[in-house]
Amino acid sequence: MLLGIPCAIHPDPGLSSSASSCWGNMMDVVLLHGLLLLLPLAALLLYRYNATFHYFCKVAFFNCWIIAMATLLSPFAALRGRSVENMKLLRAAILPLKHFYGIKMQVWGLEHLNTEELYVIVSNHQAALDLMGMVEIIPDRCVPIAKKEILYMGTVGWASWLSGIIFVDRYKREDAINVISQTARTMQREKFRVWIFPEGTRNQDKSMLPFKRGAFHLAVQAQVPIFPVVFSPYWDFFSSKEKKFTSGTCTIQILPKVETQGLSSTDVPRLTDTVRQAMADAFAEMSVSCCEDQSAEHPQHPHCAGVGAGAGRGTGSPQCEENTTGTSN
Repeated sequence: MLLGIPCAIHPDPGLSSSASSCWGNMMDVVLLHGLLLLLPLAALLLYRYNATFHYFCKVAFFNCWIIAMATLLSPFAALRGRSVENMKLLRAAILPLKHFYGIKMQVWGLEHLNTEELYVIVSNHQAALDLMGMVEIIPDRCVPIAKKEILYMGTVGWASWLSGIIFVDRYKREDAINVISQTARTMQREKFRVWIFPEGTRNQDKSMLPFKRGAFHLAVQAQVPIFPVVFSPYWDFFSSKEKKFTSGTCTIQILPKVETQGLSSTDVPRLTDTVRQAMADAFAEMSVSCCEDQSAEHPQHPHCAGVGAGAGRGTGSPQCEENTTGTSN
């Protein structure tokens, strides 16, 4: 027997053939063991030196973590039933991700949310990583409005529903209007807050997309204030276009509240423009700061060429050379 491989040895003319077969089996096992050792090593080397492989590994881990946590927490959330309080479980599940990815969170203006009143939070939407920023500051009894497709994503949809997340069909305007009207009534009755991404889709360009007005109709109908929240650009550590995902710093700025008391539906367009402008100005300033930090390390950073003081003032877009007409992710 060689390395656990039985080898029949007979003093006959077939001895040579049996030995060759035994040797072949042994080599197959050696090659298999070698491959099993080389594959993890190759994966580690690719993860270390290939940015695209590194990116996909981190994205895959992010998605697997969300699915695993949703599967694990759903039975516990089900004991309470559909409740806004279950958002605390989702928050606890997502918070550790920033440590795994080496992303530091800086929060400005958190004191604005230290109030007992109800309100609507609106924020820019760049990527799935916004979840990490959201759970960093989300107050008690606050739920996001999400696209209805998430509801059908297995345990992720089940956990989201149990947490009181509100789902809206983005492609059926009448249904979306009904959801907003119903939410305006129930948030006052059940005393919860709402988080909305008014851009409606992910956007990694250097300017914000036009805002949809649902969040502002909600705030006006419920007669609650709006708190604008701005996530700094991720381009120094994350880009789905460039397949980049490294460690970095995300700054979250909470702007002073915007009152809606006494406003009506006719005021919604002006309210939408006012809030978007304030957020765009803040995003532009954060973009300049991000580019200045990047310039110290990478003077030729493609996002930052030509950025100067006051860049993008009033538009939310720093004066960078890269085309800003690309599609969002």
